[in-house]
Amino acid sequence: QVQLVESGGGLVQAGGSLRLSCAASGSIFSINAMGWYRQAPGKQRELVAAITSGGSTNYADSVKGRFTISRDNAKNTVYLQMNSLKPEDTAVYYCNILGTYYSGSYYDTFGSWGQGTQVTVSS
Repeated sequence: QVQLVESGGGLVQAGGSLRLSCAASGSIFSINAMGWYRQAPGKQRELVAAITSGGSTNYADSVKGRFTISRDNAKNTVYLQMNSLKPEDTAVYYCNILGTYYSGSYYDTFGSWGQGTQVTVSS
């Protein structure tokens, strides 16, 4: 019922910037938390940043001061601005959105993942 489409990954040199976007579509009634995760080869998926419906944010220590998460509620979209990128930021980045959808006859919660977008930072 809810689909996520990510965009914005790519190859960048160390010190550069990228902006990721994740747009949700479908029978969305409301969106609560939105977040970005990443998974590097051979490592577990980890939380990078999250933002609540009220705008509160939290970040992994490794990205504090460099990454900024934001959301556009009107567009059901979450963004991740990544500055001062480092080679260790190289990973596949996934967005995750939690909310409520309406099927036409009932409401239910959902948790959806984006398809993932590759971010590669060269040294």
